[in-house]
Amino acid sequence: GVVQIAGLIARRIVCFVREGASVGAGERIGMIRFGSRVDVYLPEGARPLIAEGQTAIAGETVIADLAARDPQRTFRVG
Repeated sequence: GVVQIAGLIARRIVCFVREGASVGAGERIGMIRFGSRVDVYLPEGARPLIAEGQTAIAGETVIADLAARDPQRTFRVG
């Protein structure tokens, strides 16, 4: 799952999908600006490919290797 958290000062989050929607690998779900953040929760069995705090580029950075039992590589937002 993914949680977008607004910063205390600017509070600038843009979300492109509704809660509960399915999204696939490489799809953009929103945009974070000015000190806001995103928490990403990986399913059990996923192998992280980036370190905590590492910068990720939307639609480019692969953040985890999901289990082979999930060939569609989708998850729920929210």
